[in-house]
Amino acid sequence: MIIETERLILRPIDAERDFDEWAVSMADENTVRYLGTKAMSRAEAWRSMAAAVGHWTIRGYGFFSLELKATGEWVGRVGPWFPEGWPGPEVGWTNSPKHLRKGYADEAARASIDFAFDTLGWEDVIHVIMEGNEPSMRLAEKLGSRFIRSQQGLPGVTDEKINIFGQHKPHSKPQ
Repeated sequence: MIIETERLILRPIDAERDFDEWAVSMADENTVRYLGTKAMSRAEAWRSMAAAVGHWTIRGYGFFSLELKATGEWVGRVGPWFPEGWPGPEVGWTNSPKHLRKGYADEAARASIDFAFDTLGWEDVIHVIMEGNEPSMRLAEKLGSRFIRSQQGLPGVTDEKINIFGQHKPHSKPQ
């Protein structure tokens, strides 16, 4: 499964190609502070990657690795995600700290939302965003999602307040 956008390739996570940059990203306190975790060691980052890869096996979809078409450099992860206990099927994103504010999350999230609606057949998509993550809340709105509700915590992830944004598939009736 590969999706191409103007500047990016969304492809399956490849541990050999992606792990070093994944580990650097997950070790960055600013990158992980809104993921409900502390900065990760390489071993913890490996387990987070294994969970993302395993999600594909369990659900048949999951995060893609983002790769710059021009250089092959790893940019981050994005994609459909629905782990146990989640408030709904989500498209989420996390970029490498080297690739922030370049529009990559926007470009990749749009392609992932289209994939969720057109290929996976989802009628709705959400984005679970921790309180204080203003850039992700702005991106969710830019993607056409609207604020749905807040809730205190997400079981197994965080006790912090989260905000849920979402949108309906175009031309579908809201539930």
